[in-house]
Amino acid sequence: MVFKRLLGALGVGGPSVDTVLATTQVQPGGVLAGEVRLKGGDVDSEIEYVALGLVTRVESEVGDGEHAGTAEFFQTRVAGPFSLRKGEQQNIPFQFAVPWETPITEIQGRPMRGSAVGVRTELAIAKAVDKGDLDPVAIVPLPSQDQVLQAFSRLGFHFKSADFEAGQLFGVDQRLPFFQEIEFYPPGQYAGQVNEVELTFVANPEGLEVILEADKRGGMFQSGHDSFGRFQVTHDQALRIDWTAEIGRWLDGLAGRHGHSAGPAAHGQAHYGEGHYGGPHHEHDHHGHGHHRGGPGLGAVAAAGAAGVVGGLVAAEVADEIGDAFEGEDEGGGDW
Repeated sequence: MVFKRLLGALGVGGPSVDTVLATTQVQPGGVLAGEVRLKGGDVDSEIEYVALGLVTRVESEVGDGEHAGTAEFFQTRVAGPFSLRKGEQQNIPFQFAVPWETPITEIQGRPMRGSAVGVRTELAIAKAVDKGDLDPVAIVPLPSQDQVLQAFSRLGFHFKSADFEAGQLFGVDQRLPFFQEIEFYPPGQYAGQVNEVELTFVANPEGLEVILEADKRGGMFQSGHDSFGRFQVTHDQALRIDWTAEIGRWLDGLAGRHGHSAGPAAHGQAHYGEGHYGGPHHEHDHHGHGHHRGGPGLGAVAAAGAAGVVGGLVAAEVADEIGDAFEGEDEGGGDW
């Protein structure tokens, strides 16, 4: 993938830049490589630096509504300072590691509606900074993430949309200032009880946190409410878990006659490790003035030996204090 831009900020006849990616597909934590190709303009130029950034579109709550804007969540300088002579061609090879929390944008070879990540090249000359056009890059799931997504498909979920929400997830070691919500229509047998299910991944080099949120339908005289489920496992453990069974049990708990929303860990059965869960809520306004969606803690997970990382699926019904805003989402869904 290539983008070419005459640097308008530097005037007609200034340098031009092409950024060429060696691959247009990478996993979170993977390496993105390529080269930046510069060509001198009509006069010599003193380049202060060349930087590459990862950019996406993030939604945030502002007042009573939502605002979407472009956010750069990673940047690295790949060259500078140096001189670029009139008409001279310079190629700058680069490679950098993509953050582990980078949201995925493609599943099984198909782009996810509402998710996009691009590489942006920034060139600074004489205090003038030009931000080039975006070069799209596909972020494909890690094997551990793919196991969960395949389970959603096997269970009969249909992909609805995805978005990136500004804020921090309570109790999660989250490094980026936003998180991804992948939204699904539920399987047919739960359609009368659950509006939709949202899936969030928070990955790091050691493992993966999987957060599920179900928007439950309310009855004639009841408002709807949300239920949560969480897993925290190593990447290797994620490959061995029967996600279809675990998520299925969680869904069955949501649909229980007595309203209990509990997975196996809520009944004292720890799986794949040991640890403790805190109650989840979203802090949509990362400046600290946002609304919170919270509730009772998800409970402690019993010790299960020295396996190490927290496991087991639990859920807690909480009142939806702020309501999820899904305005602007494309209608309809389907398989990915």
